[in-house]
Amino acid sequence: MKLALAILLPALAGCASTPPAPEIVSVAAWGGSTAASDAPPQRISHITIHHQGETWQEGSDVQAYLRRLQQWSRLTKRWADIPYHYVIAQDGRIYSARPLEQAGDTNTEYDPRGHALVMLVGNFEVQQPTPAQLKAAVELTAWLARLHHIGLEAIASHKDHSSQTLCPGKNLYALMESGWFKAEVGKRL
Repeated sequence: MKLALAILLPALAGCASTPPAPEIVSVAAWGGSTAASDAPPQRISHITIHHQGETWQEGSDVQAYLRRLQQWSRLTKRWADIPYHYVIAQDGRIYSARPLEQAGDTNTEYDPRGHALVMLVGNFEVQQPTPAQLKAAVELTAWLARLHHIGLEAIASHKDHSSQTLCPGKNLYALMESGWFKAEVGKRL
């Protein structure tokens, strides 16, 4: 019996470990700088999906866009950093933005404290999210849900929290509203 437990316990301990993260490009790798904040760290209880809200031109430099967004967020909006925690490019690459420990920011009335904010580049009122973006968004959301012990009911879009926005755009929102997005996340949980 003791031998069986000695073999099983390390295997069981591995089951409780943190799930591996999808590949994420660090802030330093895209040329950003670390955000400074004296705000208390947040505990993640929700995952909220956003779109950029600007038409994305194929071939645009994502890293240059992130550097401009970081500068605009800090200098114009006076936020601590980019309002989102993760940004997903059209090719499916996931970029780290604001530290997850810091609450995000929004131009609308909802309180993003406790929300992991995921933004896909593009304007999904007029564009379609790419298959690579959708795959990355599903994988990232599933990883965040596992990591923070969040159920599918805590996954929503910006529009679900605010009546003042069209975000994440009708073409991405249709996938949220139909249940497709949560179903895909659920398959990975």
